[in-house]
Amino acid sequence: MTIPGFGDSVEISNAEYAQFQQLIHKIAGISMSDSKRTLLVGRLGRRLRHHKMSSYSDYYKLVTSPAGKQELQQMVDLLTTNETYFFREPRHFEFLTNTILAQHPAGQPFNVWSGASSTGEEIYTLCMVLADKLGPRGNWSVLGSDLSTQVLAVAEKGEYMLERTRGLPQNYLNKYCQLGSGDKQGTFAINADLRSHTKFRQINLNQPIPDIGKFHVIFLRNVMIYFDNPTKRQVVSKLVSKLHPDGYLIIGHSESLNGLTEQLTVVQPTIYRLS
Repeated sequence: MTIPGFGDSVEISNAEYAQFQQLIHKIAGISMSDSKRTLLVGRLGRRLRHHKMSSYSDYYKLVTSPAGKQELQQMVDLLTTNETYFFREPRHFEFLTNTILAQHPAGQPFNVWSGASSTGEEIYTLCMVLADKLGPRGNWSVLGSDLSTQVLAVAEKGEYMLERTRGLPQNYLNKYCQLGSGDKQGTFAINADLRSHTKFRQINLNQPIPDIGKFHVIFLRNVMIYFDNPTKRQVVSKLVSKLHPDGYLIIGHSESLNGLTEQLTVVQPTIYRLS
């Protein structure tokens, strides 16, 4: 079969799609269903155009070759980037403020890990909540990690278009952000005081977790829906090992840890505490 052009005009065969399903599962633990075929073609088609390739088999050979490590990361970035916005699932931040922080001993360090931080909106939401409760120069920190280096670069910069203020209360925009001017008009940046409490690191939850310390709260929301049950169990076990005694794990509203671990107790749906 002759395929005209490159990229989006290239069809992907069942066998080729299966190769990418296996590859992304091996790398990231993500189970990509057959319904995601259009998404994969839409996102990787541009890479085929870039390399002037006429088949997904050629692209697969590239990303699995020793010379294709950079392109492999590009592929992972494209296939693992998900929607995020400030104060997404707000009741989690209400629980953090009214229950977890209210019970935390005054003056003691408080550490949070955002395990799928994407472009940073979750990290800086946490920073705003912690600054409000513990002070902008208090003894607290937020680690942001993601598999995608592309989104981590955006998060670390902490600079966004004003269109990205979805979910961000006006008083927080005024208090913790700086509006851009001149050639940066139409943007806003997170204040340096907040960013000084953050660290960023690429972490693959499907691999051994590096020595990143212990945390009072771990946010891993809307990620495990992409994992099969064996992968979920492995990931949860790794997260539990990074919690302080009585620490909390918070997951997405469409997720559950039912049957995956006996180490965590349900506090309320999507919020778990180390037993």
